[in-house]
Amino acid sequence: MISALPTVDDTFSTEVGVILMGLDAERLLAGLYLASLAVDPTIVTLLVDRVRHGAAGPVTLDALAAAGVSKWRAAAAALDASGRPEPGPAPLRQAWSQAFRKLGALGIGQNRSATTVYLTACWLRREDIGKYATAREQARGWQGH
Repeated sequence: MISALPTVDDTFSTEVGVILMGLDAERLLAGLYLASLAVDPTIVTLLVDRVRHGAAGPVTLDALAAAGVSKWRAAAAALDASGRPEPGPAPLRQAWSQAFRKLGALGIGQNRSATTVYLTACWLRREDIGKYATAREQARGWQGH
């Protein structure tokens, strides 16, 4: 399908974003946490995959996802207060570009591009991320408000 192909002027973050949108909530949240440690979202994604396969020493995907839930909860309220990304049938790349620009305009993660990329993916997938975070918190008896 021709419309699914990238355009020549799509940004690097859009192409990375399209890939990230296919990850499950646990890996997105783990990446969100690790994104604060690196600028390149590709390196973050590769590190999450290494952790997932047990090749990163004592670090676990579960621990990274838990830390990612905390980062997501801290950012989600500010993101939602700014207005959610426009829903609808917009092509994925277009929706990504709009949400990524909005995050940049808000100054969220501006100096850390991996953080901005992962926050954008989590924001666009906020329903899945929210369900995962809530289920995780309920399973651990979280009583926060």
